[in-house]
Amino acid sequence: MRVSISRVEQNGKITLQESGGIAIVTIHRPEYKNAMTANMWKELAQIGKRIPKNQKTRVVILRGAEGLFTAGSDIKEFNRITIDEANEAFGYMEEAISAFEQIELPTIGVISGPAMGAGFELALACDLRVGTPHTKMGMPIGRLGITLSKPFVKRIVDLIGPSKMKDLVYTGRILTPEECEDWGLVNYLLTEEDNPDSFAVSLANKIKEQSPASLFAVKESAAFANPRFDIPLKSKFEKSAHPIDFPEGVRAFVEKRKPNFKSR
Repeated sequence: MRVSISRVEQNGKITLQESGGIAIVTIHRPEYKNAMTANMWKELAQIGKRIPKNQKTRVVILRGAEGLFTAGSDIKEFNRITIDEANEAFGYMEEAISAFEQIELPTIGVISGPAMGAGFELALACDLRVGTPHTKMGMPIGRLGITLSKPFVKRIVDLIGPSKMKDLVYTGRILTPEECEDWGLVNYLLTEEDNPDSFAVSLANKIKEQSPASLFAVKESAAFANPRFDIPLKSKFEKSAHPIDFPEGVRAFVEKRKPNFKSR
């Protein structure tokens, strides 16, 4: 087994294990529910772009350490940076998510625990998603004054449609495992007795038996068949961090209070 470890923070790292035709990418920051820093997003993007270069790899598994997926970005980090730096960090997120979305190989996400915000988008970038009784998915960006970019919105709409996307964002609701299955956000919902990592490896081994050419053709055609979702008018929200609401949302998160938004 070839293992490469990229350390990005004293308390955060991304690992890549490649063995037997399977690449396993793990997000390590369990003490913060695997919430990711900007540097971790940058490293994840680099790993996503590197994986296809290994000609022996046939399937990719994306998971989080210690039975968690990822709570998304580290919101407290935003409290220490400027608006411009925050928008730059959102760019790193999209780069990482797009890198995994564009991998030509089949990808499996092990969504055990939270998949929130950018973590939710990262889960949707996987071809198949394995859920557990502890899976929680949501896009509670309204609490933080974040304005979703068009690629982020399109990714959600392509999978669940515009009405459910608006329901999810407007209310800030967190979906239960059963709701995730009903909405088509997970392909498999396991029980407490199941081991999600073992299940994902078993699924990857089944996929390995198929023709790589056939799988690539299907993945390419499915991407082409996705409905196009364009905002007809030029959006005034070109940046993800709103200059008024985002700082207030982050401060409220850190101070554990309700935000007092003043934008219109």
